[in-house]
Order: sequence, then structure tokens, then C-alpha cells
Amino acid sequence: MVMSWIWFGILAVSVLCGFLTGRGEALAGALLEGAQSGITLGISIAGSLCLWSGVGRLMESAGITQLLARVFSPLLCRVFPSAKRNELLKQELSANICANFLGLGNAATPMGIRAAKQLKRGDTATDELCRLIVLNTASIQLLPSNVAAVRSALGCDAPFDILPAVWITSLLSAGLGVLAAWTMGRFRR
Repeated sequence: MVMSWIWFGILAVSVLCGFLTGRGEALAGALLEGAQSGITLGISIAGSLCLWSGVGRLMESAGITQLLARVFSPLLCRVFPSAKRNELLKQELSANICANFLGLGNAATPMGIRAAKQLKRGDTATDELCRLIVLNTASIQLLPSNVAAVRSALGCDAPFDILPAVWITSLLSAGLGVLAAWTMGRFRR
């Protein structure tokens, strides 16, 4: 609700400034052009999002998430101790992390929400839930599929040429974020 008011305020100030400076026609043209570009971009990347979301569901159905849960178990159990006792939580966490590895934030979201519901204790966010949120926000990406799809839709000839920068920044942001969440959790106690 607050974001709606913020966006409305930004739009209102923009329209007001456009008319006060005598650029109302240019503003109207830019609004229409921006809306058209947004729809075109959304349609162009929808196929990629649908494909990878479907792949995530197939991975769950084929038992690949169970296999990944076993592979990632040592790491998951250190970052999320509750996963030691809860096999379903371990599967949701591993599927979420794998989807984020592939740069599929939209496909990772449902799995992350299911994992977050299992990590929640009453009305208070647990330390593990905070770490999950940090990991999903930073998301270590090995293959930034969504970003590559957007770059390709906008005419980029080499949409994956950003890989080294993505690897470095996502590893640093996720590592520092989890370290900060872990430190804050220990400090709070």
C-alpha cells in the first residue's frame, strides 16, 4: 500500500513538472512510449520465464529436488539447522537455491515462500528465516537467465558477457549478507 502511494506521488510530481515547464506533450508521448516498451519487454521474456518455471516443477516431480537436497545437505544444514530435522524443508531450500543459481528469481519465489513458512515461528522472524531472505535477495547466480533474456530482448548480441561480473557480485553480496545476518542473530541473543 505504501509503495502505491510512493509511485502515485512520483507520477503526480512528474506530470505537474511536465505541465509547469511546458513539456506536457513530450511527457504524454514518453508515458505512452514507456508503457508500450514495458508491454513489449514483458511479452518477450514471458516465454523464458514460463520455460524455467516449468523446469522447476518438473524437477520437483522427477525427484531431482530430493537428489539436490542430499547433495546440498551439508551446506544447508550448516546455514539452516532446522533442515537437519525436516526433509521437506531441505528439498524446498535446495530447489530454491538451485533456481537462484540459474538466475530464475520468479521460479525460486514459490519454493522460497514454502520454505519460509516452515522456518517461521509464531509472529517473529527466526534467524534462519532472515538468512533465507538475505540469500534470496542476494541470490548467487551462476547463469543469470532472466537478465540474459532481458538483454537479448533489448537487442544485445552477447547477453551472457556479464557472467564474470555477476559471479563476483552475487558471491560477495550473498556471502556478506549471510555473514551480516548471522552476526546480527548472534548479537541479538
